[in-house]
Amino acid sequence: MLTLFRNRKSLFFVTVLTTTLLLAACGDNGNDETAEEDEPTRWDEIQDEGVIKVATSGTLYPTSFYSDETDELTGFEVEVTREVAERLGIEADFTDMGFDGMLTSIQSGQVDIAVNDIDVNERREEDFLFTDPYKFSYGAMIVRPDDYSGIESLEDLDGKRHGGAATTIYMEIAEEYGAEGVTYENVTNDTYLRDIENGRLDVVMNDYYLQSLAIEALPDIDVIIHPDLFYHPNNQAMIMNQDNVELQENLNEVIQEMLEDGTIQELSEQFFGGQDVSQEPDIDFADE
Repeated sequence: MLTLFRNRKSLFFVTVLTTTLLLAACGDNGNDETAEEDEPTRWDEIQDEGVIKVATSGTLYPTSFYSDETDELTGFEVEVTREVAERLGIEADFTDMGFDGMLTSIQSGQVDIAVNDIDVNERREEDFLFTDPYKFSYGAMIVRPDDYSGIESLEDLDGKRHGGAATTIYMEIAEEYGAEGVTYENVTNDTYLRDIENGRLDVVMNDYYLQSLAIEALPDIDVIIHPDLFYHPNNQAMIMNQDNVELQENLNEVIQEMLEDGTIQELSEQFFGGQDVSQEPDIDFADE
């Protein structure tokens, strides 16, 4: 009988101990969840700091460039971003960098967003968040004027030398059609255009509006936009880390306000020679 009593007593203590541990574990999980809920988001931190960190190139006229008159950073997307930040009660702090470094800097937390005529596409949407688009455009080609660099269709890119940043959508399209990609770092438009003129490159594929204004700004360089070959309808937006949902929501709210009240149209006409890039173009595009 003594043995049975002791066994029952041991069983009682084991049961109590197990129940206590389970309750303690449940209590710990609740505290962890509360801690996670109370942890500030990046949007909370931006509001506290009063600053949103923005990556841009500073070399992509007219979306992000330094004014010859003031030596200050300006451009369509730069000013859109400044206005968005102002309406959110914060300041935009810009850092110049090449396109390849922008996405890495977003992922590392060095910057919050990037603005540099960045296409919204499915592949990037797997790893990043975008705001609603505020620019609609399409691809064009800068070529030599005498023979269009031997290009009459996208298939004629095979064997041609195309210049651009390594990871842009335009470099990808060119290489898909067999072009040899010539990679440039964060250089200004005159470098690209002169290399087409002197034969180092055959073509530069990029946004139509950006290319048309670059050629207009550099009339001494003997190149043109291919008059018959347009492709890749696209739209551009701000890009950010996949976790920054609250930041995305706040940016979208202000961007929609600016589209509705005409602010983005005004900035477009200021920087794109009277053209409204906030509207989708009506163009016949080449099949890709």
